[in-house]
Amino acid sequence: MFLLTPDVFPDNFQPENIVNDVVQSDIIIIFNAGGWGNTPFEKAEDFAPIIDGIQKTLEEWGYNSIVIPYNRTKDSFAGKISGAREFLNSFDTSSKNLAESIETLKTKLPDKKIIIAGLSNGATFVDETYEKIPNGIKESVYAISIGAPFWVDEVDSDNILQLKGSSDSLAKGDISALAISVLKAPFKWLSARLSGYNLSFAQILHAAGHDYLWSSPEVNSQIVAFLEKNFR
Repeated sequence: MFLLTPDVFPDNFQPENIVNDVVQSDIIIIFNAGGWGNTPFEKAEDFAPIIDGIQKTLEEWGYNSIVIPYNRTKDSFAGKISGAREFLNSFDTSSKNLAESIETLKTKLPDKKIIIAGLSNGATFVDETYEKIPNGIKESVYAISIGAPFWVDEVDSDNILQLKGSSDSLAKGDISALAISVLKAPFKWLSARLSGYNLSFAQILHAAGHDYLWSSPEVNSQIVAFLEKNFR
């Protein structure tokens, strides 16, 4: 079933359809959630506050920005099969699709600057997407990759921030801490169910230290420094 289920991808923005929405903005922020990558921006309690912080920082410097969500996985059984295959294949197809959309958007709006931002699995997706963007437009495309897993390679570019917390067991590859998180997962799921809560798969398998808060100096200072270097 895993091999034979056809690919099913979400309907994401088409560059020709969002031109009117973004034309008044100086900077377009393409948002990519962690986990399955289909959490709506307004419900992404782990990542939306960081995006809000980025927008407020840019606003203080005189920039208008708009957030455009980009989903990796369709919220269906077939969609999650496709999402799992994409994960195992380093998001090769979906990152290529986004890179092509960014290229088309830059062709239509060459004066706009674009930030692609992702958390956890979304950070892996952002890294892969950035590497596929053609060199001719890369100078005005920026990436903020937060908490990418330890197996993701570093990208050598001044236009990308790959932020990994010093206590993040997933980013550091702390195998013992990750093993403990896996062993605790069934008990966490059972406890939540008995208490009437329905935890997501990402919440059940949450790795120790894999938390990123805008209020954290480790997070805030690195992002603001990156933005200041490239936008101020």
